[in-house]
Amino acid sequence: DAAGVGRATLYRHFSSREDLIRALAVESIREMDRATAHIEESATSARHAIELVFEAVAPLGERYHFLTMETSLFDDPGVTRSWDRQRRDMSELIELAKEEGSMARDVPTPWAVAAADALIYAAWTAVKDGDVARNDAGRLASRTFLDGLGPTSRGDAGLS
Repeated sequence: DAAGVGRATLYRHFSSREDLIRALAVESIREMDRATAHIEESATSARHAIELVFEAVAPLGERYHFLTMETSLFDDPGVTRSWDRQRRDMSELIELAKEEGSMARDVPTPWAVAAADALIYAAWTAVKDGDVARNDAGRLASRTFLDGLGPTSRGDAGLS
């Protein structure tokens, strides 16, 4: 309604609500990929790249936050393949951060990827709820992620 688009117009382009949601999910993945495409060339370190990822993706939440509630997307092979690729990319970046000493080596990479996803969701939610300014969300999420998972003063001991 807010966009001035009626159901009849939507259904000329999408045969069902599920097709519309899938198209929005595919576009959100593409937009996130476009937003992060420059990072490899401009980052000075893995830590810097992680900061840039959070800063690029956090502002997109106002457009795509609602998709996190669409459980039907978890059964769509095309969407899950793209999400898996994004998680693999983040895993590689986390491994580089561990190698350079920006993250504790004893933190399991899947845990760090899950934490990054959760912080992006938290940033999206905080902006949506008006608790954090849109321009601050990415910086706060990356700060929480990197400083919370950074090397401890005791070294990397503690987890088995």
